[in-house]
Order: sequence, then structure tokens, then C-alpha cells
Amino acid sequence: MAERFWVFGYGSLMWRPDFPFDQSAPARIHGYHRALCILSQRYRGTPEKPGLVLGLDRGGSCWGVAFRIAKGREDEARQLLIDREMITNAYDPRTLPARLKDGRVVPVWTFIANPTHPQYRKLDVAKAAKLVAQGQGQTGSAVDYLASTIGELEKLGIRDRGLEEIYGKACGRA
Repeated sequence: MAERFWVFGYGSLMWRPDFPFDQSAPARIHGYHRALCILSQRYRGTPEKPGLVLGLDRGGSCWGVAFRIAKGREDEARQLLIDREMITNAYDPRTLPARLKDGRVVPVWTFIANPTHPQYRKLDVAKAAKLVAQGQGQTGSAVDYLASTIGELEKLGIRDRGLEEIYGKACGRA
């Protein structure tokens, strides 16, 4: 029997999945880490004042949430995700193995940052914080996006000190 369709969320998909699922669980993937590496010119910024959002970048590992898509709704979920995440093709959708907290390994569909895309950036903390601080787009501010992601990670018992440092600087606390 084929494994059900799972999706891996590491940023806003963790706290705003917007697709039909019937199970979720903390999960970890290897070979990629969570990084603020995609300029947002629509959802969390504008072309004139881009914000910065997360992507999975090469190297390391990443804890997030795996969502099992409700049976019979796989095509609907895939299309919702494509419409949401692939507006500018800054990501490469991929299927990767993820280890759920209970030890099971499941294939998850997720979005890897495309390092050849014009919106991809590798930035130091100060530059990343500046973009997060200025980003305001159709779905809100990049500061709120980052705060929501950090908050969801905290609920899962995960600390991302790199994101916390950028958030602090973006809010003028460091």
C-alpha cells in the first residue's frame, strides 16, 4: 500500500496550513535547514520594499510539522500549495524523507529555496533584520510572520536562535 501524501511545513505552513489534513506531527528532515533566504515582494513585502521569508536551504537539518493530507483530497491540497507557494517559482517542490517524532519515516512534499532564483539571498543577520523590519505586504508584515514562526516553534519545543536574533534586531532590541 502506498504511503499517504504528507506535506512538511517549516514556516507559515506550520501555523497556517490552509489545506485539508487529518493528522500532524513534529518531524525532522535532513540535508536542509530553515533560513530567511527568500525576498518577499508580495505577501510580506513589495518590489520597492521587499521583506524576507523562509526557505529550506542546503545543509543541516530542520524540525517542522508534517501534515498528512486528508484521504481523497491530495490533488486539492497540492493545488492549494502550488497556488500559495509557487507564485514566483522561488522554490523547488521536492519529496524528501522525514522522521516523525514517533520514529516513523514518511515521504513529505516540501519547498526548497531555489538558489538560482533572483529572490534568493544569503544574508548576514543585520541585512536580514533590515529586510524583515521593512517588509509589509498583502498578508501582513515580515516581523509578524517571523514572530508567528518563532511562536509555533516554541510550541513544538524548538528554539531557533538564528531566527530569534534576526527578530530581535528587526524589532530594535539588539
